[in-house]
Amino acid sequence: MSHKAIALLSGGLDSALAVLILVRQGIQVKAIKFRTHFDTDTSSASPGYYPVSLAGRFGFDVDVLDLGDRFLDIVKNPKHGYGKNMNPCIDCRILMLREAKVLMGQTGADFIVTGEVLGQRPMSQRKDMLYHIDKEAGVTDLVLRPLSAKLLRVTVPERKGIINRETFYDFSGRSRKPQMALAEEFLLKDYPLPAGGCLLTEPNYGFRLKDLLTFDPSPAVRDIDLLRIGRHFRFSPSCKIIIGRDEDENALIASLTVNGNCLLRVDGYGSPLTLVTGEITEEALRVAASLCTRYSDAKGMLEAEVLIIHREHTSRLKAITAGNEIIDALRIGRRRSEKVSTT
Repeated sequence: MSHKAIALLSGGLDSALAVLILVRQGIQVKAIKFRTHFDTDTSSASPGYYPVSLAGRFGFDVDVLDLGDRFLDIVKNPKHGYGKNMNPCIDCRILMLREAKVLMGQTGADFIVTGEVLGQRPMSQRKDMLYHIDKEAGVTDLVLRPLSAKLLRVTVPERKGIINRETFYDFSGRSRKPQMALAEEFLLKDYPLPAGGCLLTEPNYGFRLKDLLTFDPSPAVRDIDLLRIGRHFRFSPSCKIIIGRDEDENALIASLTVNGNCLLRVDGYGSPLTLVTGEITEEALRVAASLCTRYSDAKGMLEAEVLIIHREHTSRLKAITAGNEIIDALRIGRRRSEKVSTT
């Protein structure tokens, strides 16, 4: 009889190794890559998407499932709080394990596997917290963590003899060397760097998301997508200014513009595309034009002419180049004076 497991495949090295350890034992693996609004990799439709290419190479199944608003609700109000930034890692893990439990029932799987390493993350990967997360998700002793299994209590599939505990590992802490050595055993060389796959762990993104939820508790997906790009400025509780940093971001801003927004650029110079969204007043446009000028090739001038596009109508405005005090007062993120750059 072939035994089955549901694997949580994040797209990083640890979860990939956990899956390959089970495949090596002859376990039939159904891997799940859960998607959220906050993934750093948005290319899941591509054949080169890492979880999909990994599954094709090593002969297991993978599905990409969108958590959508269920995850957004957790981000807004996590029962277990946030990590260092806006990352609700504990509640995120509980949600994913609950979804995996449902899939166990649908597919007849025997257990769940994850790539978690004991002590790798101080908030969610302590031993007591791993057990708490399993209990909250209703999967106590059904979650196998092969990379640290020898440091954790025996799970149901181990007790039943479905898998051999002696083939697992006792990895712990934040060092990546044991995982990298194991990757070599599997001839796994093209894995992603451990830079994190979730935008919620990034400080600057966290500032932007917190600001958005403060002034709009039920944001549209488009507003969340805008958080990924540009420089963000809060003009008022109901108005925000977003300035592109390069041509690619200019194009994305243009694609995410909706009716009622304003777009600005400095006429006759290399210029960022500047989006004004929300309640747009004359003063908001004046400030947006000033900021647009500051980040354009006209930044050395005292003032420049800015083109304003609003509801398919265009107008022009003479704008004085913004100083550091305006940037420091309005920019969403760490408050600090900055020199103009492309960052």
